[in-house]
Amino acid sequence: MDRKRFHIVHDEQPDRHMVYIKGELDLAAAEQFQRAVEPLANDTTKLLVIHLDELTYIDSTGIGMLVALLKTRKKQGARFAIENVPPKVQRLFDLTGVSYFFSEANDTTERIGGQS
Repeated sequence: MDRKRFHIVHDEQPDRHMVYIKGELDLAAAEQFQRAVEPLANDTTKLLVIHLDELTYIDSTGIGMLVALLKTRKKQGARFAIENVPPKVQRLFDLTGVSYFFSEANDTTERIGGQS
C-alpha cells in the first residue's frame, strides 16, 4: 500500500468501535474519514477508539476533525479514546496544543500517546 494513501478500517466489537487510520489524514481524506466515522460517533452505547499507529501524516484539517470528534463525543457523554499515536504526530499534537484535550489529565478521552 502506498504510505501516502488514506485507508480506514473499522472493527466493531461488542463494547467498542475500533477505527484504524492508515496513511495521511489530510484535506484530501477528510470526506472519506467523515463518512466512515460519523455513524460510529453517533453510536453512544459503545466506546469509540481511534488507532493512529499507521498514520504517516496529519494536517490541520485532520487535527480539526479529531478535535470535532472529541467535542461531539463529549457533548453526547460518550466515551472516546485515541491510541498508538506515532511520535511525529504526537509532537505535532504537542506543538498545536491539542495534546491537552486528548490527555488522561483531561477526562475527555480515555488515553492517548505511545503504544498502549
